[in-house]
This record gives sequence, structure tokens and C-alpha cells, in this order.
Amino acid sequence: MTTTSTGQATGPGLLLAERVEALLARLTLPEKVAQLCSAWEDVEPAGPEVAPGMNLLGRVGDLDETARHGLGQLTRPYGTVARPAIEHARMLAARQEQVMAQNRHGIPAMAHDECLTGFTAFGATIYPTSLGMAATFDPALIGRVGAAIGADMAEAGVHQGLAPVVDVIRDYRWGRCEETFGEDPYLVGEMAEAYVRGLQGAGVYATVKHFAGYSASMGGRNHAPARVGPRELWDVLLPPFERLVAAGVESVMNSYAEIDGEAPAASRWLLTSLLRDRWGFEGTVVSDYWSIPFLVSAHQVAADLPGAGVLALRAGMDVELPDQRGFGRPLVEAVERGELDEAEVDRAVRRVLRHKIALGLCDPGWDPRPPALRAGHLDLDKPENRRVAHAVAQGAAVLLSNDGALPLPATGRIALIGPCADDVRTMFGCYSFPNHVLSGRPELGIGVEALSLREALAAELPGVSWEYAQGCPVRDDDRSGFPAAVAACRGADLVVLVVGDKPGMFGIGTSGEGCDVEDLRLPGVQEHLVEAVLAAGTPTVLIVNSGRPYAVGGFASAAAAMVQVFLPGEEGGRAVAELLSGRVDFSGKLPVQIPATPGGQPYTYLHPPLADRQSALSNLDPTPAFPFGHGLSYTTFHIGPLVADREQVPTDGAFTASVPVRNTGARRGAEVVQLYAADPVAQVTRPVRWLLGFAKVELDPGEQAEVRFDVHTDRLAFTGLDGRRIVEPGEIHLYAGPSSADTPAHAVVELTGGVRTAEVLRRHRVPVTVGRARPV
Repeated sequence: MTTTSTGQATGPGLLLAERVEALLARLTLPEKVAQLCSAWEDVEPAGPEVAPGMNLLGRVGDLDETARHGLGQLTRPYGTVARPAIEHARMLAARQEQVMAQNRHGIPAMAHDECLTGFTAFGATIYPTSLGMAATFDPALIGRVGAAIGADMAEAGVHQGLAPVVDVIRDYRWGRCEETFGEDPYLVGEMAEAYVRGLQGAGVYATVKHFAGYSASMGGRNHAPARVGPRELWDVLLPPFERLVAAGVESVMNSYAEIDGEAPAASRWLLTSLLRDRWGFEGTVVSDYWSIPFLVSAHQVAADLPGAGVLALRAGMDVELPDQRGFGRPLVEAVERGELDEAEVDRAVRRVLRHKIALGLCDPGWDPRPPALRAGHLDLDKPENRRVAHAVAQGAAVLLSNDGALPLPATGRIALIGPCADDVRTMFGCYSFPNHVLSGRPELGIGVEALSLREALAAELPGVSWEYAQGCPVRDDDRSGFPAAVAACRGADLVVLVVGDKPGMFGIGTSGEGCDVEDLRLPGVQEHLVEAVLAAGTPTVLIVNSGRPYAVGGFASAAAAMVQVFLPGEEGGRAVAELLSGRVDFSGKLPVQIPATPGGQPYTYLHPPLADRQSALSNLDPTPAFPFGHGLSYTTFHIGPLVADREQVPTDGAFTASVPVRNTGARRGAEVVQLYAADPVAQVTRPVRWLLGFAKVELDPGEQAEVRFDVHTDRLAFTGLDGRRIVEPGEIHLYAGPSSADTPAHAVVELTGGVRTAEVLRRHRVPVTVGRARPV
């Protein structure tokens, strides 16, 4: 413990709250405001700041000026420029030393970076996208992803990661579908909580985003208003955020969207009344990049940047990212003019200092050098990381259909066609370093070792005579390669056709932030390539590698087999090749539907009965080609019967639903047993069914295991007519099966007693127990 000149003890022996107050009392107003600001150094033209609408903002000074009184955060010290990681570590150490030297109290900055598909640094492991992670239906595996990413970031000296995205997909046209965990709030919550616990368990604070409504933007457009009713907001969009707050996430980032005319960055209801007062959040709220200036330019709820800064701070914003425009000197001047109470500044500073002190940054003798720099080595693509990435890529691939064409034969002639067959960048998400930062710099490479599917298949099946033809580019209107592709198909015994996306940012790619689409046709002329290949008459395995679900259902009857992968990362080529060869089995499930028609939006599986097909009232059929939760394997399973341990349950009670699952096929495999609920009569319209819980179960041929779901009635709550969340008496129908549309097992429980108010949920998840597998 140390003692200041004023006699105040400030060392680590004090309680956290006492240390925060002691340090806060020593700060001047400019020093306090500095803790709420950030600085983005090392920005170059290849960086993401060149995005349309953002490049006009320009740079704001350098550390000599921006950190004159200290600094809250250093923005993306690794995620902007392609250079060896150890060099970034040296530069980060130098910046921390400068920040500490320039403020009287030697307070370091927190460093943050992106980590959606891995640490967004040159040479770091590139994992599958979040949509791919969700397709595993394996939270424990995603917890390992979070832990691996967190360990790398901590080793590199980064304290906060800007992930996960817990927006629930409402419109597949939205470019950021790939960044989410799908269209069901429970699945999103399960995956996100596992990721957060992994990341924070490694000592890096997670940041859930985007709070809230972002994924419900009008027309699927990025940065568009969200026109959502209160029940969609409360029952679909907010639950993952509420759950992550209850799980102890340390940071929340606002949404760019607007909800009923209110910008989240300036919403006191959202950032304070709901987030803190109702849910009890104690961490920091950080602004999405430039969302405070957007209060002036996009939302027009503030006349100038100083006014925007005051609005955001009062609403509950704590830290401005990625630099300082509304915060900084304008906040100091607002307090000095009497327009802002210094106590409002203090409130935010307390939260920032709590994080810094809890992380040890304010301990005497704290070393500004990242741990890796002290060790002299920083490997961000370790073999153990790659093994995790490989496991996720394998578990995420979804076998949609198969008439026996898969597994691929080990000999013969196979034509490999398509723009995604031999381009590794098509396997990476928009927040991977190669696609996020280096999309215009091919001479710099990708920073990691990765095989394209073409290379991986050649290595996996060396006895096959492969003939490759691109057919067409991913997005350009160029059909000149069609004749060669069709000729290759006609000379082959089998065709593997790989189509989909090449992600990027703000229109550079076909999927990703700012890469929205008008409808759900495959990009460019790929749909016509598929038609031409299928018309050649050779049995065809169609693989869709994409960041969103495309309307490929019309090809299901003509294709010999169909596979969906969601941007599987650096190990994607190897993993998918092993699945196609049959060396390992498919086990992924769809976290989204695959629509049958390109205009069948907006529509997800989580819809009320009125959204189902009404043939007598409309000629349009919204039924998907493949439902939420669907996914086949090389073996078969039987699920059922479903049994509830009681027929009547109090509205403030719990029950256990049990169902056996048996491997009825000839090889070992994994099935995801899914439990759904339906409320046939309620005071407001309810979804046709919604996911209660799930379990991934591995079984040998002939083995059976019992899956037990412990369901608290909080999982049956919904927003009633009066706007309160309630649990209502009446029948609840339970369904179990391998997908939302294939639920052969059925049971009924009756909720008894009066209507119960459930404003704050005590149970966010359904614990699942899988019994010991045994032969039957």
C-alpha cells in the first residue's frame, strides 16, 4: 500500500470501492474527463476508418495532445496495421509509457481491440464467424474459443474485447448477420454467455453489442431506424443483453440504430433506467465508434459535438470510442459553464477507474510492457488455437440434404466449380484482419496459413482426379467462365459446386458491416452458375459458404446433396474437406432458416401463427426450404417419447422434461436434441414455438442416452397486454426433435395459479443433463 502527499492510502490493500474513491478525489476536472476519452493511433489508409461516412471525420490529434491529462482507452493497438505482433507489443508499451508519464498520477490506459472471429490482429487465429459458432449448438466449445482469444489478447496487453454481438437476426438482408449467433434469443444467449465467460476468465473484459435494436433495422439496412413494437423489443431483442448482464459481462456498447425516434447513444431510458436501474449493470458503457458525433450528423438530436457529448454522458455513456470528439475539452467546458454537473462526470469516471484498478493497472509497479513483450515472443496463431478453430469449423458445417452423394468417393473424376472453392478469403468473416483491414492490400497476404477448399480436397482425396473451374467471380456480372465450368461438369462423375460470399466492409464485400442486400439471391451471377451446372446433368454437391442464409431452397430437388457453412475461418478448408470425405461426420444445425424464395423477408422461425402460410388469403408462401435447427448427418437418430415429470406446474414453479435419443444408424455421430414450447392460448399472440433448450449428444451405433431439461417457468414468460412481463396459467405444449419443424416427441404441462409478474428473470437458461450412453 502507498500513501499520497495528502495522506490518502491508494494501494491494493484497500477495498476496490475505497481505492476508486481515493483516486477519484485526487483528480482535477480535466483529468477526470480524460479517463472517459480514447485515442486511435497508427491509423493508415488500409484501415477500417476509410469506410464511407466515417473517413470524413478525420484524425483527432495524437497522444501529445489527447493524453495530456491521461487517457481512458487506446483504440485498436493491433487491429489497424499489418505488422508482426511483437512490434505492436513494443509500440503499445511505448504508448502506455507516454500516457503514464503525461498524467500526474501515472494512470495507464486500457487497450481495446476487436475479437469477433478471433483477435483482429495480423497473424492471429481466424475462427469461424459467430453464425458459424452458433451452428455448432455447442456452448462448451464456444467457451473454449472465448478463452483462447482472451488468452492471446491478455498476452498482447489488451484489456477489453469488442465482442460478442448479441443482436438477434430479424432480417437476413442485413449485412451483419454473420456477426450474430442467429435468430433465436435463447441460442444467442447460450453461445454469447459461453464466449463471455471464456474471454473474461482469461482476464479480458467482454463488450456485448449492439444495445439495442440494431438487427431490426428497416429494410435490413445498416444504420437504419428500427421499427419494432414493445413486445418484439422485450421478448426477442433484449433478452440476450439481460442475460449477459446477469452473467457478469463488464462492458456494453450502444447501437447505431434508433428505436421509436430515440438514439440509443443518447437514451437515458436504455443506458440507465433499463440497463443499470432495472438490470443492475455495474460495468462501463462504451460508444460504438463515432456514435456520439452521429447524434449530430445522423440522428440530429444535438446541434453540435459538445451538445452531443453532454447528451450521451447524461444518458449513461461512460467512454467515447474510438477517439474524443463530444467528450474531452467540450465536457470540461460544459461543467465550467454550469451546463453539466461534475457529479455526472464523476459517475462515469468511477466506472472507468473500477475497471482499471480491478485489472491491476493502478497497482504500484505495474509494468506497461505486455506479458508477451517481457517474454520476448508473441505467437497469436498457436497450434492449440488452430485445433479449437478446426473443431468449431467441423461442428458448424450443416448437411442440408443428401441422396447418397456424400461422402465423396475416394477415386474417380470430380469437377470442383465455383468462386468460393479456391479463395481462402471467402472463408473469413468481415471482422477477420484480412477482410477487415487488408481487403485492398493483397500484396500483404493474409497473415496466417490457410488452405482453400480446393487445396484441402486435393490433400484429403489424392486418389480423385480433380478438375477446377471458377465459373464466375463472387459478385461481378461475368459469365465468361460458364462454358468451361459446364464442360468440366459433363466430363466428371460428380460435381462439387461452392458458392457464397466474400465478406468485407461497407459495400466492399457481399457480407459484413454495411454490405446489405436487396433480396436473398446469391451474389452476382452465382445463381445462374448453379442453374447451368445443375442443367449439365452430373450429380452435384452444392456447398453454400456465406454470412447470411441465401434462398437456395429451389435447388434442393436438383442437387444430389447440399451443405451450408457460415464462413468457417482459417481451418475451414481442412475441416470441410474431412466432412465431405466422410472421415468425420456432420453435426451442425441451422441457427437461421434457409428461405425458399429470395423475397420471403422479413421472416424468421420465431413468428406468430398469423405469419404462417395462409393459402386462402395470400398467394405467397413463407415456409422455409430448411427450418431453424435443421441438420443431417451420415447416421440416423430417433428421439422420443417426451415425458414431463408433472402434469401441473405452478406459474412460479419448475418441471423436468426428459426424452431419449438413440443412434439408429451404422456409425458414430452427434445429434442436437432440441426442446421447444408453444402457448396455444395467451392474452397476446405468441410464437408458433420457441426454443427452450438443447443438448448435443454423441452416440455410437445402437447407443441411447436420456436428455433431461430442467425448465423454470421464467422461460415461459412474455410481455402481456399491460406491458409487464408475466407468466400466465394455461396449457403449454412441449415438443422435442432434431429441428424446429421436426418434433416427433410431444408432451403437455398445465401452468396453474394466478398470473405471475416476472419483471426480473431469476432463470435465464434451461440446465440440461445428458445421461450415460448405453446400448439398446
